[in-house]
Amino acid sequence: MPTAWGKFLLFILVMGMTTGLLAQQEPAFTQYTSSYMYVNAGYAGLNQGICIHSIARQQWAGFKDEDGNKIAPQDFMITADAPVTAIHGGAGLSIIQDKLGFETNVGVRFSYSYHLQLEAGVLGMGLGINLLNRSIDFSKFKPVQSNDPVLLNSKQSAMMLDANLGFFFKSNSNYYIGLSATNLLESQGKDLSTSGTTIRYQTDRTFYLVAGYSFALPSHHRFEIQPSLLIQSDLVSTQYNISTVVNYNNRFWGGINYRYQESVAIMVGVYYQGFNFGYSYDISTLSMGVPGSHEITLSYCFKLKINKNKTSYKNTRYL
Repeated sequence: MPTAWGKFLLFILVMGMTTGLLAQQEPAFTQYTSSYMYVNAGYAGLNQGICIHSIARQQWAGFKDEDGNKIAPQDFMITADAPVTAIHGGAGLSIIQDKLGFETNVGVRFSYSYHLQLEAGVLGMGLGINLLNRSIDFSKFKPVQSNDPVLLNSKQSAMMLDANLGFFFKSNSNYYIGLSATNLLESQGKDLSTSGTTIRYQTDRTFYLVAGYSFALPSHHRFEIQPSLLIQSDLVSTQYNISTVVNYNNRFWGGINYRYQESVAIMVGVYYQGFNFGYSYDISTLSMGVPGSHEITLSYCFKLKINKNKTSYKNTRYL
């Protein structure tokens, strides 16, 4: 890793200490349609089945610092959701591990969505609880000035509790739209004190807008076009993603994603016995010459089939 990159990361860390707060942006995925349960609590249970989605992302593959440490962002996420008739909606669970340099975040989200049946479709209105453990190993940082009293020299962590809110509308006409916010409270963790400096972790409030549509080609019904978009913002920086996927006969799919001023990605996938496997590769458009990024997704949805026991009657009128 060039020295400039090391100084850049150290600058970001020191700036966070100066303000007394350390916050990190939410991870961004190229195959973001597999992350709806994570970003929008209202999405839980809308697929009318038990759905499991997983994403593994290696951003800037091979990116290392001067000592050979892998400091590029790494993310692993798994979500599960299902409709629950007894609560008039659905429930969901999301687990994520997000690593950036010497920082590791592990989060668990529980979501409930109330489903409102409308003439045009179903509206999911969701609430969620977010548990986040954030830790940084300060001992691995190499300050320009040795024994700098401003920097901590051990691994520090904090647990935070926050709330999420989401609305997700799924129409009868093959389109959807969702609006959500995560980490609404911007909760703060415990104080981490060093010489003359107080550091405190904080969650990052983030807003999401997602939308998509699916339609078959008039002359080739086996081909289905699925355009979608994702806008993600913490009101300091905003990311724009636009994707188009072509699905062939519910067997194979491929597409492209454009992340504004950051990357262009190629996506391919296959459906097999209810599983959906996808792979994407991001080609960076940044002028800094960072490597590409790999992402793998695996999803599976199914409906529970309950076999009712046959009831026998002794009365002859039921024979």
